[in-house]
Amino acid sequence: MPGVEWFRGQWGVDPLARLLRDPRVDRRVLLPGDARWPDAISALERPPLGLWWHGRGTLWSLLARRRAVAVVGTRRPSPHGMAMARSLGLALARAGWPVVSGLAEGIDGAVHGGCLEGDGAPVGVLGTPLERVYPQHHGPLQRAVGRRGLLLSEQPSGSPVRRGHFAGRNRLLVALAAAVVVVECPPGSGALHSAAYAWDQGLPLWVVPGDAGRHAALGSNRLLGQGATPLLAPEDLVAFLGPGPLATGCSVATPSRGPQADPSGSEHDRLLAAVGEGASLEQISLQLGRPAGELAIALFQLEWEGLLRAEPGLRWQRC
Repeated sequence: MPGVEWFRGQWGVDPLARLLRDPRVDRRVLLPGDARWPDAISALERPPLGLWWHGRGTLWSLLARRRAVAVVGTRRPSPHGMAMARSLGLALARAGWPVVSGLAEGIDGAVHGGCLEGDGAPVGVLGTPLERVYPQHHGPLQRAVGRRGLLLSEQPSGSPVRRGHFAGRNRLLVALAAAVVVVECPPGSGALHSAAYAWDQGLPLWVVPGDAGRHAALGSNRLLGQGATPLLAPEDLVAFLGPGPLATGCSVATPSRGPQADPSGSEHDRLLAAVGEGASLEQISLQLGRPAGELAIALFQLEWEGLLRAEPGLRWQRC
């Protein structure tokens, strides 16, 4: 089983046997080998021994298939960043997408608040054991996420709280997501670790442009220069993703992509031909005589389907 041999080599024990002998372990811990255990978690360089959880267990089947969206950012955002995070949480919830974040101060709390407002399914990945709340004033928010969605942590009950645990959760929340959004973050932020994990795993990475003169947005703005996709409105993300796994009938209002943005049939072939061995969005736009903004969604859809690979500078290459 992926991950188990690493722990056995480090500790000289079978981690599953160790956990199952622990009297604190109950049915609220997900272990490697369980049918609901996400394969992307096992593929991590240092996968967790187990995931302690509380809330809607039915969400695990979606998380195992990465049918969720992760939203991350700074603990000290601007009013614009807070408003955008809340709008993202609301829009994703209404589109039927579970929203994964870290329940930290700032962007995390705002996106989960928006998800709850939209009657969605928030997923909080904690850097503390489940019984701990950090920051303390997030107690009501954490309880609401546990009632309406899912709380999870790789830290067993009674574990000490260490700074590295908060950084370590970044790899987990990305491993549960189909796409990652960075709203605002400064250089050195943990959100940049999440962005790096997303790129390493070939996930779509979206960034909300921030005030160029604001330190809290400097790290996220630099991601745009490295090839991340600008996110100007939550509706753009929903249009790219389509209805989520929790969408029901006509309850999801997804903006239309228009007939030209649907990369199917001859349109599909023209886009792939225009990309050739590699081309920028501007080059593709000039070649096809179509606005860049109109083409971007179709290109992102081809990337999502595994036919194109995004490169820095809004460039694509055929896989």
